[in-house]
Amino acid sequence: MTKYSSDFLRVMHERGFIHQCTDETALDARLKAGRIAAYIGFDATAASLHVGSLMQIMALRWLQKSGHKPLVLLGGGTTKVGDPSGKDEARKLLSGDEIQKNIEAIRGIFEQFLKFGAGANDAILINNADWLDGLNYINFLRDVGRHFSVNRMLTQDSVKMRLDREQNLSFLEFNYMILQAYDFVELSQRYGCALQIGGSDQWGNIIMGIDLGRRIEAETRFQPMAIDKKDKMKVLEVQPIIQSLRTDAKDYSTEAFMSHMNQGDGKALFGLTTPLLQTSSGAKMGKTAAGAVWLNKDMLSPYDYWQYWRNTEDADVGRFLRLFTELSMDEIKKLEALKGAEINEAKKTLADEATKLCHGERAARQAAETAKKTFEEGGIGQDIPVFDLTASDLGKGLTAYELFRLTGLAESGGEAKRLIRGGGGRINDKKIEDENELVGPGYFKNGELKLSAGRKKHVLVKVK
Repeated sequence: MTKYSSDFLRVMHERGFIHQCTDETALDARLKAGRIAAYIGFDATAASLHVGSLMQIMALRWLQKSGHKPLVLLGGGTTKVGDPSGKDEARKLLSGDEIQKNIEAIRGIFEQFLKFGAGANDAILINNADWLDGLNYINFLRDVGRHFSVNRMLTQDSVKMRLDREQNLSFLEFNYMILQAYDFVELSQRYGCALQIGGSDQWGNIIMGIDLGRRIEAETRFQPMAIDKKDKMKVLEVQPIIQSLRTDAKDYSTEAFMSHMNQGDGKALFGLTTPLLQTSSGAKMGKTAAGAVWLNKDMLSPYDYWQYWRNTEDADVGRFLRLFTELSMDEIKKLEALKGAEINEAKKTLADEATKLCHGERAARQAAETAKKTFEEGGIGQDIPVFDLTASDLGKGLTAYELFRLTGLAESGGEAKRLIRGGGGRINDKKIEDENELVGPGYFKNGELKLSAGRKKHVLVKVK
């Protein structure tokens, strides 16, 4: 289906957010009919999310702009288990205090992208520890676990990948998909949530949540309201009806399965996944040679965030403008049509708009001004990264290659030497001729020195 009547799916489609969708005709009609609540889950494994989560955050933003209600589910409970999806080994287990600190830090990221409050389509931030932490294990296995087929669970990519590679998968991780499915049911019952959105690696888990919601609702719907618990004959009367609904999803095509799930008088649940995002060269979004591209300014400065987008590969500019900015489609088409050196203007626009959304207009403007002074005017902008060096550490001087290694412009001494030999190392915008050149106090002006690796990476070294 490529023509949608609802604003949300139309925007999702034309901007490239849709990878898979369950019963998209029914979902489109539901979105057109009125406001719905939709959620995305984020585990609190670090004090910040990174660019790899940005597509899902933007999906929630567009959902809200389309008049619907975003539910941000933070995994205070599921983080204690760890999602095995896309991982070769188990995640490091965090303490309850560590998880709570991460949740508090992550909260601020969403406040940049979404409007929270008590309004009809204001976002709500929810912690799944509210219901997961208090679960009784035996009751949970009896009431929820019995709806899951181990045979089917073993076919999920997150599990199958580990088993095929003969890598360990703990029982703890194996339970993650059950907890995620249960989250969808809880959100449906507590907040009327009808749609779960996630990355493409979450498709199997989302389908399980829809399946679980349908099965639990079916049992509730067919359970006699007034029944003597001792009268087993009455219970047996409804068992064939319930059993008929417990059909393994693998017997269906996706379309047939979702049609089956949405039959009846109950509330329909839907799933939508976004594509796995890679750069045109095949690199995974959210990571660079220098580390993760964090969304929290305490872990990555707005200037470095701006630079990340400014350094986008030419072939990715149009796609990233669609996904990570709110520019109109007409404006994006004009920018992506630029060729040669002119494409750099489109990259600057991408950097400006993406940084504005994540860190605010002022931070974006300062980052752009710093980049202009540093790259175009040969000066030093106020947002350039700073490396503090004590006078005792400097002593009479450090070799040029060692200074590059210390400041992080090179990961090792060998890499620093190769950089300088290749003509890419500069001090105060002057090319370094000798990797062993001694950089002493005389190189510093007012206690500062500008160190550059190539044209795009700079550090201001300060002696204290």
